[in-house]
Amino acid sequence: MIDKFKYRKSFIVVTGILLVFSLYAFFIQITGGFDKEYNISIGDDYTLSHRFPILLSGLDVDKDSIIQITQLKDSKFNLRRSFQVKTIEKGTASLHLKMFGVVPYKNIKVNVVPQLQVVPGGHSIGVKLNTDGVLVVGLAQITDAAGKSHNLGEASGIRIGDTLIAINNIKVDNAVHVGELIKESNGKELKLTLKRDIKEYTTTLIPIKSAEDQQYRLGLWVRDKTAGVGTMTFYHPETQKFGALGHAITDIDTGKILSIKDGEIIKSRVVSIEPGKRGKPGEIRGVFYDVNEPIGKLEKNTEYGVYGEMLENIGNDYYKRSLPIGYQHEITEGPAYILTTTDANKIEKYAIEILKINHQTKVDGKSMIIKVTDKALLEKTGGIIQGMSGSPIIQNDKIIGAVTHVLINDPTKGYGIFIEWMIEESGIFDKNLKNVVEN
Repeated sequence: MIDKFKYRKSFIVVTGILLVFSLYAFFIQITGGFDKEYNISIGDDYTLSHRFPILLSGLDVDKDSIIQITQLKDSKFNLRRSFQVKTIEKGTASLHLKMFGVVPYKNIKVNVVPQLQVVPGGHSIGVKLNTDGVLVVGLAQITDAAGKSHNLGEASGIRIGDTLIAINNIKVDNAVHVGELIKESNGKELKLTLKRDIKEYTTTLIPIKSAEDQQYRLGLWVRDKTAGVGTMTFYHPETQKFGALGHAITDIDTGKILSIKDGEIIKSRVVSIEPGKRGKPGEIRGVFYDVNEPIGKLEKNTEYGVYGEMLENIGNDYYKRSLPIGYQHEITEGPAYILTTTDANKIEKYAIEILKINHQTKVDGKSMIIKVTDKALLEKTGGIIQGMSGSPIIQNDKIIGAVTHVLINDPTKGYGIFIEWMIEESGIFDKNLKNVVEN
């Protein structure tokens, strides 16, 4: 009897623990996970509405001097509860929500940021980029005078996509400079400094005199510059900073993000369009003009766009004034539109629909899924095509994001990035304090 009693007691305890964990997991599921983050402009009011356990949740607020929290009067038995946040000054506040006032289950971070307005883009731009060092795009065999083949790069562990930064501690400027340094070696051992992703490493190679042309070679194919066409996303007149493309410029052969030394933004004119088809992305073809008069300096090539400083003001026929940016909590599924250039250098406005919003607490280029609904744009391009990346997305007279990628199997659909991520990448905001940078 005693053993059966102990067994039943243990069973009840274990069952109770499992039940508690199950309920906890259920509440976490219906409330959308542990953490949320919101950027809210100074002076704005916003209602945070989330699913909560039936019993009243506890709420703790850190640094509540920068915000005021008011719990709206919802039904006691309503799973959805709302809090009104009134922003007072710049800074960050954390809201800690607790199940039944005891068990923590959600943290909400509220960043109170300056009100910000930017000039919307949509302009077709040419991007000229000089790499920091040279990019290794191929490893070649060298045949010496004795007829023996050598692949120096492969033998030393060099990979396609690595960046060659220096030879014998001399920083390389371009592909021609690399050739000169190898020629000057007269076959003596060379120390190469390379970078793979973010890590630097060194290796040594002894050049081989090629039987083909009697020149010393390392068997490395390298590239030092690239150029392409894209779309301007925004321009901030107060700081002269701009953002474009919404994704990185990568090497066509290796797919690696190019590490840049410098670059320029140049005026571009659309000359032809190859419409997109299922399984085959289309393309905007453009030509540069006024190449000796760049409109901007390129400073950063990141996974989430290219950024730099404008050298002249740019206009927009649709907007004679700046527009406020819209943070992710302000975006709704439904109609919106993009600004992009599909004829010569004229910006046009095209209707789209936001199909899905992926709320994010860290930078990601797939913030939302969009669909082109404008018949005129569908007839011209078939949907989203290469060269439209960076086209600003506007909803309720706010810039909320930019086009980044097309869905290969359905060119009418694609991804967009939240504008707040591009603003942070541009340097307009200090990423830690989220203050406007003073120049």
